[in-house]
Amino acid sequence: MTAWLLVAPGALVALGVCLVVAGFRPRHARLADALGVLADDVPAPTAAPESEAAGLDRLGAWWVRSRYVVAQGELQRNLRLRGRTLATHYTHKLVAALAGLVAPFLFAVLAWVVFDEVSPLPLMAGPVLAAAGFFVPDFLLRGASPEATEDATEALLTFFDLVTLERLANQSGTQALHSAASLSDVPVFAAIRGALDRARLQQRAPYGDIKELGRDLDLPALRDLADVMKLDESGASLSTALRARVRELRDGHLSAMKMTANEMSERMTTWMVIPTVVFGLFFLIPPLLTLVTGG
Repeated sequence: MTAWLLVAPGALVALGVCLVVAGFRPRHARLADALGVLADDVPAPTAAPESEAAGLDRLGAWWVRSRYVVAQGELQRNLRLRGRTLATHYTHKLVAALAGLVAPFLFAVLAWVVFDEVSPLPLMAGPVLAAAGFFVPDFLLRGASPEATEDATEALLTFFDLVTLERLANQSGTQALHSAASLSDVPVFAAIRGALDRARLQQRAPYGDIKELGRDLDLPALRDLADVMKLDESGASLSTALRARVRELRDGHLSAMKMTANEMSERMTTWMVIPTVVFGLFFLIPPLLTLVTGG
């Protein structure tokens, strides 16, 4: 047993050093990611250059650049809804991994100073906690996805109202979109501004870019807005269509919120029943025990 206590921590430390060295070695991009970026099927890395990153974000920008990390699918969507860059996300991951690695050693030093006890457990727990901490930001980001979607939907409803007001002020469809998108810095407004600026630089109507943005962010309301605004090209009245559509979206959003509230109420009812059942068992158990024992 003593031999294992001496050999196991050393082996784990050696394995950790090898993994750290392998992790910090630069690697080439995966062929699928490179081809996806060239084909515009996968967005390019969203990390800011290291010179533009501030503070700890430089660490994440360096990691993304050296590891050729590309955000895909749900991760890309969640980051855009949160208004967070890939460099910031990986900064959180690296800081959490470092905290998980250092925390057991600090606890071991504290135990040695206070209780005069030395244990090899921190050497074994450190790499495990570091690996767990590296994935904690991913789980937190995925868990906050429903809340981010709800916030984005509410922001879009406000954007609908702003576009309607701009349209009532005799602005064209494109001018109404630009004016409304410039009134806030929330992530959805910023994403819409980016799509509008990209369409303006390429000298084309922005409705296709907005619809594509709605597909990327999985926001049906944004796709509906693009379809309604596209009616401007045919000379149709947008104000009435916008107000009717935003009314339908608000009713649907309100119904979804009521359903969520009912589900939460049902879950709370379940937990409220447990104390009642326990309280009732206090009165039922003594007679049942009396009947079983025949006393």
